[in-house]
Amino acid sequence: MSLDPHVLTDWFADRARDLPWRAPGVSAWGVLVSEIMLQQTPVARVEPSWHEWMARWPTPSALADATPADVLRVWGKLGYPRRALRLRDAAAVIARQHGDVVPSDVDTLLALPGIGAYTARAVAAFAYRKRCPVVDTNVRRVIARAVHGAGDAGPASTTRDLADAEALLPDDDEFAARMSVAMMELGALVCTARSPRCADCPVLDDCAWQRAGKPAYDGPAKPVQKFAGTDRQVRGLLLDVLRDTSIPVAKARLDLVWSKAGQRDRCLDSLLVDGLVEQTSDGLFALPGEH
Repeated sequence: MSLDPHVLTDWFADRARDLPWRAPGVSAWGVLVSEIMLQQTPVARVEPSWHEWMARWPTPSALADATPADVLRVWGKLGYPRRALRLRDAAAVIARQHGDVVPSDVDTLLALPGIGAYTARAVAAFAYRKRCPVVDTNVRRVIARAVHGAGDAGPASTTRDLADAEALLPDDDEFAARMSVAMMELGALVCTARSPRCADCPVLDDCAWQRAGKPAYDGPAKPVQKFAGTDRQVRGLLLDVLRDTSIPVAKARLDLVWSKAGQRDRCLDSLLVDGLVEQTSDGLFALPGEH
């Protein structure tokens, strides 16, 4: 069983979302920024931040010259702010070692700070139109259902998942790149985790899951990510205080954001360790480099 790349890419041409990083002429830098921002963050929250980021820092060298405090402010509430500083680190390497141009080779991309296997492959495929399997949760779910007849993908396996995706790609680079983004879009818009819109699916007739009677997923339970009350929430509240001021603040100001002193202090310590917050010589707190 396989997926017809012509059917999928024709569907993508008609139904794909009009996302700014997909526009003609967007640089590989713009694609890289979008991929970092989109990690565990919804598209609706990323779009305005991406526009602001690209307006301020249209090249890697521009971001490399920015202060960490400015980078964290523009990152705002996208979450997982370490991504922002790692992207700045990657930008510095790109500016210094690669002529201010994002590399096209997967191995070279992987050598950049903070760039993992998914991001490197996504840039190669989506920015440079290479035949390179790109696997995220959406692609894994589409393949699990349409090809393997399962209700959802089981535990991730990099080797197996990449092999599954690569087996579906046409030989031509450009065609393969369109197939990669089409599978991802299908999983995001139609073959969704909870309420798949099977009647709207372009590969409905060839879907192994449909032919098997749409069996329910019976694999290992997937962990549910909470936010309320977690350290992630507390870290975000602490950073909000520092993003909203340009001068260092006293610990008493930070203490107001969360009533549980033990958790609050643990989160502040973790922000200091991660380099997202710095303490001044007189005991105040600020974004990195802003004192």
